[in-house]
Amino acid sequence: MKKTLGPVSLTALGIGAVIGSGIFTVIGVAIGGNPAAMASFGDSPVIDLLLHHGAIAGRPGAGPALAISLVLVAIVCALTGLCYAELASMIPIAGSAYTYTYATLGELIAWVIGWDLILEYAFSNMSVSVGFAAHVVALLDWIGVPLSPKWLSPAYLPLGLQDLQGKDIYATGWHAGFNIPAFLIVLLLTVVLVRGIRESARTNNIMVLVKIAAILLFVFFGLSFIHPSNYHPFSPNGWSGVLAGGSIIFFTYIGFDSVSTASEECRQPRRDVPIGILATLIVCTLLYIGVAIVLTGIVPWQSVAGDAAPVVNALKRVALTPDGHKLHWVQLAVLIGALVGMISSILVFQLGQARVWFAMSRDRLLPDVFSRVHPRFRTPAFATWVAGFLVAIPAGLFDVGTFAEMSNIGTLFAFVLVSIGVIVLRYKEPERHRGFRVPFGPVIPVLSVLFCVLLMAGLPTKTWLRFFVWLIIGLFVYVLYSRKRSEFYTPKA
Repeated sequence: MKKTLGPVSLTALGIGAVIGSGIFTVIGVAIGGNPAAMASFGDSPVIDLLLHHGAIAGRPGAGPALAISLVLVAIVCALTGLCYAELASMIPIAGSAYTYTYATLGELIAWVIGWDLILEYAFSNMSVSVGFAAHVVALLDWIGVPLSPKWLSPAYLPLGLQDLQGKDIYATGWHAGFNIPAFLIVLLLTVVLVRGIRESARTNNIMVLVKIAAILLFVFFGLSFIHPSNYHPFSPNGWSGVLAGGSIIFFTYIGFDSVSTASEECRQPRRDVPIGILATLIVCTLLYIGVAIVLTGIVPWQSVAGDAAPVVNALKRVALTPDGHKLHWVQLAVLIGALVGMISSILVFQLGQARVWFAMSRDRLLPDVFSRVHPRFRTPAFATWVAGFLVAIPAGLFDVGTFAEMSNIGTLFAFVLVSIGVIVLRYKEPERHRGFRVPFGPVIPVLSVLFCVLLMAGLPTKTWLRFFVWLIIGLFVYVLYSRKRSEFYTPKA
């Protein structure tokens, strides 16, 4: 590859990947938490069970202290990003965590990461598509087209559904309905991906600018509507809330590793990759902190719990106040920016998910049909359609918080394996060429592992249990099917 990228290009690449839809969707779940009617083992974060020796009533929200959570997560991403950069620089091709883990750590670890990436991509897109649907509802409301919430909200609502005055539309639990916009956007983009898409750099840059403009508009116009009383208490649930909020808001940083995977195209990777990663995280963290501070300042932090469109709905609430009429058009601009961000995110992650399945099938770890290429469109059509329905159907049924929790635990686990991989390869293959080396020896990889596990501990116990079930299913598939199809398999005599 041509070595053309410098620190500015890397930073622009990173900001484009990180500034997505997460900040418009999961920030409400991180701020408000996922409170339960009563204390239970499954709804309690693991770290609270360990430290407090008992269950608490749901996952606590960070409240206005989400600003601290964002800084914590940025530090974790910086540590992990450096580990990604070293691993990505050790092989002659760029690719996902699955691709270069297969080349460096072997088939079994690569299978675990690939199986884990399927979880990450699928649940992150389920979360984003639910957020997209909530923003479509807000857009229809802005235009003045009222529709039945029965077909515009998930069938399962752990916190129920309330109108802007706080009155219950649906009680907690299941109701007879289906989130049609979330279902349709995934299938529509699946058709686009099957037919093939070439996303030019210019188009991507325009989408990035639209997303950043939406964030800046919200921050600048929202500043004059802040009520300082909303910041008291600043950290309503203490350290537990800050950690749990960080575990969820981690979703907004997914994509920063794109900086590290471009290390092979850098003019001076040892210097430029750390600069690109750190500059990306600093810029994005400042933007995210601005959103968190304004959002928790203009509405009470409890009001955004479980909201899949918290930024837009907060603007809608404030627009109903005597001086809020000026926010009417700001609300539309933020809506458009959020929708653009979500469409691009769903597109990229659906493409990425299908390509992971394609790569695993090509390595004979999944059935051959997943690596079949459409004769006309030259895309992995079967893998793309399966990935589409796998995301679209659950997106119509479940809420944004559940999806974000599952996506984050999958991502964090992949980061743990990547960081451990750096340590293992430093020991096993110290002489192997590395275009980039993580500074300070094993200190940064070890810290990356510890901090990622800490953030995982902020997720509810039921999320851990679901994740372990997913991994066990994956290991069964590998042992009973994939291992025997592998080119490295040698049957016993």
